[in-house]
Amino acid sequence: MKNIFDLNETNAVIDRINNLETTSQPKWGKMSVDQMLAHCNVTYELAFEDIHPKPNGFKKALLKLFVKSIVVNEKPYKKNSRTAPEFLITDSKNFEIEKERLINYLNKTQNLGEAYFDNRESHSFGKLSKQEWNNMFYKHVDHHLNQFGV
Repeated sequence: MKNIFDLNETNAVIDRINNLETTSQPKWGKMSVDQMLAHCNVTYELAFEDIHPKPNGFKKALLKLFVKSIVVNEKPYKKNSRTAPEFLITDSKNFEIEKERLINYLNKTQNLGEAYFDNRESHSFGKLSKQEWNNMFYKHVDHHLNQFGV
C-alpha cells in the first residue's frame, strides 16, 4: 500500500485529482464526479471535523467487529461495494469546492504526518495505528480515482 503520509505520494494523488474534470465519467457506479469528491471528503470530515454524529456504543462495536478490518486492511475495495449512510452523496455538489476541499484535506494529513495519527482515535473504529490510518485514507481515495480513470 502506498503511503499517503509521504509527500511524493500525496502529490501523486493530488495530480490525479487535478486530472479530473467536471465531465469525467465513472467506469462503474452511480456517482457523478462532484459526488465522488464529496464522498471522499467524508473520510477526512470524520477525522478532522465534528460534523457527523458519533456512533453509539452498540453501533461502534458492530463497526469495529464487521467493518473495521475491511476499511483498514491493504486489500483493495471491490467495485460497487456498499457504503455507510454517512458516505452517501445523492445531491449535486460544486466540483471545484469539493476538489479544493479534498486537496486541502490531503495536504493537512500529509503535513500532520503519521506520528500524529499513530494510535489516534477514529470516529468509528477506536484507536488506529498509523498504518491503519494510511490504509483507510489511501485505499479509499485510490479506489475512487480509479473509478474515474485517473
